[in-house]
Amino acid sequence: MSEHTGSAFITPQILITDHTRPAERREATRRAHAILRSYEPPRAVPRDDERVSIPIADIDVPAHVRALARGAAIAPVWLNGIGGLTFRTDDARYIKWGPLDPEASMRDEAERMRWAHTFTTVPQVLEQGQDAAHEWLVTRAVDGRSAVDPHWSDDPATAVRAVGEGLRALHDTLPVAECPWDWSVETRLANAIERGVEIADDLRIAPEIDLLVVCHGDACLPNTLLTDDGRWAAHVDLAALGAADRWADIAVAAMSTEWNYGPGWSDALIEAYGLEPDRERLEYYRRVWNET
Repeated sequence: MSEHTGSAFITPQILITDHTRPAERREATRRAHAILRSYEPPRAVPRDDERVSIPIADIDVPAHVRALARGAAIAPVWLNGIGGLTFRTDDARYIKWGPLDPEASMRDEAERMRWAHTFTTVPQVLEQGQDAAHEWLVTRAVDGRSAVDPHWSDDPATAVRAVGEGLRALHDTLPVAECPWDWSVETRLANAIERGVEIADDLRIAPEIDLLVVCHGDACLPNTLLTDDGRWAAHVDLAALGAADRWADIAVAAMSTEWNYGPGWSDALIEAYGLEPDRERLEYYRRVWNET
């Protein structure tokens, strides 16, 4: 789930996360469309002015977000399926704020980004915190555009190739032996059961691990940033990062091409990663994603 569209940010982007269940997706889509209809370009605020500019009347900017902005002008960037909001400031920060998430917290994300930052390009964590009901995360902007930025809408071939190559680079770079976190099937199913999800019997039997790597944990297209010349630049939204079979990430990334660009791009992403499609593992890990 990416809130980072890079220094070239112009208009807000509304994200229905790839975690979102169908009913939630429909409601989030309705709200997203309402927000888009009310959008106006952000208005700059003088740096010595303590007011915060917000261009969308529908969004009640949380008081804590205003405090974290510290007088900077802010513009909304993402709306996700559980009501989480992300804003970009005019001093190149992102402020993410939302309800506590039982699947993956912003504290988890901050810990993982700080670790991954040693090995690869991810946003720099500036602040993170939470209270009884909400959590927040402030990061430094990374140069680049999300792979689902409108800049890439007319050139999905370039974006898909870059995402596949970027995912392979991430897997090759992060040291699995040093990774403190686990994203295995067992861990994910246990988490789902804790949340009251019913698990099909055949889903409890995972394919043999092909290659254990440090997985992104949410490798959908929005979470890879691209340079303007079409190369992968960085990864964002790492709250579920952990050791798992590489196909757990590949399946989500390939499936995400269909959500974002339509049919026909899944195999191209896998080929850019450097593999032939493994239909059995793809189907299994897609089911784990969709059913848990």
